[in-house]
Amino acid sequence: MRKGFVLVVALLAVSILLTACPGAQPTPETVVVRETVIVEGTPQVVEKEVTKVVEVEKEKEVEVVVTATPEPGLKTLVLNFGAGDVPTIDPSLATDTSSNQIIHLTFVGATRINEETTETEPGIATEWEVSEDGLTYTFHLRTDVPWVKYNAGTGQVEKVQDDEGNDRMVTCADFEYGILRTLDPRTAADYAYLPATFIAGAEDFNTADASALSDEEMQALADGVGVNCADEATLEMTINEPAAYFPGIAGLWFLSAQPQWVIEDKGDRWIEPGFYETYGPYTLKDWNHEVDITLVANPFWPGTDNIPQPTIPQVTWLMLDETPAFALYETGELDAVPVPLPELDRIKADPELSQQLKIAPVNCTYYYGFNVTKPPFDDANVRKAFSWAVDRTALVENVTKGGQEPARWFARPGLAAAPDPADGDDFGPPVTADAQKAQEFLAASSYGSAANLPPIELVMNQVEGHVRIGEALQQMWKENLGVDVQLTTQEWKVFLETLDQDPPQIWRLGWCMDYPDASNFTKDVFYSTSGNNHTKWANEEFDRIVDEAALETDMEKRHEMYVQAERILVEEDAAMMPLYWYTRVTLTQPYVERTFSVTGGQEAIYKWDVNK
Repeated sequence: MRKGFVLVVALLAVSILLTACPGAQPTPETVVVRETVIVEGTPQVVEKEVTKVVEVEKEKEVEVVVTATPEPGLKTLVLNFGAGDVPTIDPSLATDTSSNQIIHLTFVGATRINEETTETEPGIATEWEVSEDGLTYTFHLRTDVPWVKYNAGTGQVEKVQDDEGNDRMVTCADFEYGILRTLDPRTAADYAYLPATFIAGAEDFNTADASALSDEEMQALADGVGVNCADEATLEMTINEPAAYFPGIAGLWFLSAQPQWVIEDKGDRWIEPGFYETYGPYTLKDWNHEVDITLVANPFWPGTDNIPQPTIPQVTWLMLDETPAFALYETGELDAVPVPLPELDRIKADPELSQQLKIAPVNCTYYYGFNVTKPPFDDANVRKAFSWAVDRTALVENVTKGGQEPARWFARPGLAAAPDPADGDDFGPPVTADAQKAQEFLAASSYGSAANLPPIELVMNQVEGHVRIGEALQQMWKENLGVDVQLTTQEWKVFLETLDQDPPQIWRLGWCMDYPDASNFTKDVFYSTSGNNHTKWANEEFDRIVDEAALETDMEKRHEMYVQAERILVEEDAAMMPLYWYTRVTLTQPYVERTFSVTGGQEAIYKWDVNK
């Protein structure tokens, strides 16, 4: 029934498109139609059949995707990602929580960070040790994990065979390939900067100009990266300087094993259903772009103490905005949803829904960034004026209402070495607006007053909650600075592309923990060369401090360094505007047994169950 709802929506969209065609002028053109067809009991056709239909002086290219309805009685979980397609499920290229959620369930790194405790646990590696100098980590890998993929013809998950007909098992060579692929500058992986910072020889490889070097020269740089296989089950990684939290980094998604044979054969299409080969507790069954994505349990995942075999055979994520998703939750069509801001008060007052509500801290920060190369935010005083004009307390009390904490800096308190009010840290923009100070900053800027500012646009992804926050800040800037700001929304994937290619004057984002250390926030996002730094801001002193802090072993000194760096980021240069530290505000049906991740994504659904 749930799947049917989504398919009906898709069919309606297709029927509208098709009925519009007859009225068009009979000029030659190519129209690509993606049609989803329900065929009772018939598995999905993965190799997409393309049929050309020639009408009167018009050529249509029709792409037909046949999708099976769920088996009767199949235990399923239906969730929601929000409006817009999942950008990618390529481990080397993923940067957002939706993409990473799928990868978290289909791939497993050498290690894995526990979603509730943030402790580093075994992944594919059963154990690891570090050399006396703290530079070489040796990971001992499982030898019983096969590569798998979903076979639409049989409706089963099957093991992948090599050219000789043997089961392909995950080996050290697969990890080496995946890590080097992420680092290869030709891959253009946004997260490559992180392993490039730590792994010996990785920066030289990652920053090489591939267009100016021969294949032999590029291979020589790759061979110089400190990732080696002592044998099929022993992965060695050598880092530049001792870093106690490196085992957590070693398990991140972009350092996972990857299927070289498929990637080189299929290119960008390797992530599509029928081609996607994985080895984690789930694998990809179906992906109706812009509509839904479905994973199916991998029966060949051996199960471990911290990554057990799944008890839910199938998981589907819809791609709906918050309000229609919440409506489906109330009718039992969705099993868990983030709470839409307009509904929170009603949910809290409802005797049943309030019992299904979960509000808890999560290691994420909600912030606005400035493009410091675009007027008027090329002036630090304008950036300070906009930040000081925001009432963060009013925002969380009157708009978000989910127990969020007003944020004065970026790294969330509680992360290792992060600034913390409990330690007496007191800096950054105020939690309540200081209109007088904001106006003083604006007057001291090169623009002098609001009347001299150019038109200003705030851009965000199309989610109702983000829009409400944006509208609240619009009003604050109007009241406290006399500035009119236009608000523009984009679909999620388009928005991410905009940030990569041409960041707007102001934009919103959230950053969630990859590993539990202040370096993952302060350095990994706003370092001058970070692929996550969409502000185009660079500060040599900031870079120097966070470089030294990442390698410092004395925790008190590290804490002091991150305080210094954050002061530069949010107070002196005001390159970004922290708004609040997240809470999760979620509804879950009473028949769902689950864990709640504090990492801001990457839910461990293999630990969940559905009992109806």
